[in-house]
Amino acid sequence: MIEVRHLSKSFVKYEKEKGLWGMIKGFVNAKKVITKAVDDLSFSIAKGEVIGYIGANGAGKSTTIKMLTGILTPSSGEVTVDGVIPYKDRITNARNIGVVFGQRTQLWWDLPLIESFTILKDIYQVSDADYTERMTLFNEILHINEFLKSPVRTLSLGQRMRADIAASLLHNPKILYLDEPTIGLDVNAKKNMREAIKKMNASFQTTVILTTHDLDDIEELCQRILIIDAGKLIYDGALSDIKTKYGSDCKVSFVLKEPWKDFVDLAKMMDVDPLSITVTLNDDKLEIGFDKRNLSVATVTATIMKHFEVSDLSIQETDIEAIVARIYREGHA
Repeated sequence: MIEVRHLSKSFVKYEKEKGLWGMIKGFVNAKKVITKAVDDLSFSIAKGEVIGYIGANGAGKSTTIKMLTGILTPSSGEVTVDGVIPYKDRITNARNIGVVFGQRTQLWWDLPLIESFTILKDIYQVSDADYTERMTLFNEILHINEFLKSPVRTLSLGQRMRADIAASLLHNPKILYLDEPTIGLDVNAKKNMREAIKKMNASFQTTVILTTHDLDDIEELCQRILIIDAGKLIYDGALSDIKTKYGSDCKVSFVLKEPWKDFVDLAKMMDVDPLSITVTLNDDKLEIGFDKRNLSVATVTATIMKHFEVSDLSIQETDIEAIVARIYREGHA
């Protein structure tokens, strides 16, 4: 569905010296500075995939999306979206895509929501039969009938986001770009939004590219992620693989029925190198940290429960946010 080969985008700006004299010199001989926002990106996305495209602010995510949507022309490299070169054939590309920006809306602010859908129906030349079928499906998944007659400006953020997703899918695009679709939503609204995206993907087989800083969205929705840093792609693969490689740290915490008084060599009990585990003891609370590649949760739990009376336990694994932060520090995956 999407093919990107050695894609790059550079921006040119001119720096002037300070003060009046610097301004005058700048008219004649300003310093030319070239910033490479996207640097030699290559990846492919198949039909129906839900891809997480993540990176820090300024990493190049938005520039990439703008080239995929045809807003920007690449400095070098190639990009095709469903066989179309976006910046060369913007009209055809626009028919194939839907876009949702978390902080912007494509809806008419002062009109009732239903009027926005009617206008979009005419713009995209959606037939009456298709329009009726899709509006029925949108209500089943997004529950939009309850506010269809309300002006867009009166909708809550959660309602507006549901309406924006419906609007972006009205013409049944092959690709949906979601930029921070759950930003500003409360916990329940985020959950509903994620479920809606899953159902839409399943119903329409729409390819979804999700850019977000909420890594819970990534874990809930995406099987594959692309991580970009300083314009370069530093990871392209399954979320499960990156968890296996970078998410092996684990902590098991126990609440003991009685405070631990006597010294016990836990490393010897579990037959591991003492340096491979960390043990923290505070009265009746015992915490053991270890690498799951060297030691299993089952072994740790069985050993502790064999020698101590335990009233409660909890397991804490490395979350995706910590994994991504580690990859940024190391610069590759």
